[in-house]
Amino acid sequence: MNELAQSMEQRTDDGFSPYSTFSRDQWAALREDTPMTLTPDEVTRVRSLHDRLDMKEVEEIYLPVSRLLSLYVAAAQRLFIVQQHFLGTAEAKVPYIIGVAGSVAVGKSTTARVLQALLARWPNVPKVDLVTTDGFLLPNAVLAREGLMEKKGFPESYDLPALLRFLADVKAGRRPVRAPIYSHLVYDVMPNQWVEVDRPDILIVEGLNVLQTGQLPKDGKAIPYVSDFFDFSLYIDAEEEVLRRWYVDRFLTLRETAFRDPKSYFHRYSKLDDSQAIETATSIWERINLINLRENILPTRQRAHLILQKEESHLVQQVALRKL
Repeated sequence: MNELAQSMEQRTDDGFSPYSTFSRDQWAALREDTPMTLTPDEVTRVRSLHDRLDMKEVEEIYLPVSRLLSLYVAAAQRLFIVQQHFLGTAEAKVPYIIGVAGSVAVGKSTTARVLQALLARWPNVPKVDLVTTDGFLLPNAVLAREGLMEKKGFPESYDLPALLRFLADVKAGRRPVRAPIYSHLVYDVMPNQWVEVDRPDILIVEGLNVLQTGQLPKDGKAIPYVSDFFDFSLYIDAEEEVLRRWYVDRFLTLRETAFRDPKSYFHRYSKLDDSQAIETATSIWERINLINLRENILPTRQRAHLILQKEESHLVQQVALRKL
């Protein structure tokens, strides 16, 4: 192992981690000659509220991720052809599925959208679709009836069988497959509204708990998890206190924007003054989001293939890639 490779090993008290870690500069160098295919306006459009995403961040962090994924997808396609030859079958190519996980307010949506935009600009112009697991949340009426409104976003608040059926159908190459649509304005799943996924080359699935598992059965029976359908997964990471500040800042901005819409589920918060808004946002964070992070989301971090570690500036400062 050369000195550079040794410097990127992430050591633990018990030995070596399954990850190789890279500083921002080391990771940026892995872009090599991958071209920038997005304009500043396009980067602005994929950026979520309060995220800091500019051309430099795309160039130094997300272009190397795009290059890595291009290599992984090509390798998966070659392996698929080899398996078809071995089995003597002629099945249609199945989508390559990428999972994006992380806490509330960490920037998952921005990461998912910028990757979708970059991957769709590869020379062979693949079809790249994006779905969020918000659409698979149980409707508010069901959550209220089951006493789960304070657990919205926790694993038990999702229609897991429906999500698993969706992913199984996508992986099986069925067409088209429909995913429910969620409205952040009304804070609920929209009845009889769907987005169709029709055999994309790549599907990005973004959500809080997409890397979640459960207790394994002692009898050895198969229990499918959402991540079983992923070919690659990313976890967007940041410290708890940083996440809290980002959440509160976003809440304050929404109070002045989306919450002012009378149709908004959170319209009542638009009339809060600064101190009341900060107190309310902090309470929601500590009562719901922080618990979900500690109990359900953060424990799945080490299941990801790639971990992007953000600092308070919203910029990624360290990248950890799982070894093969």
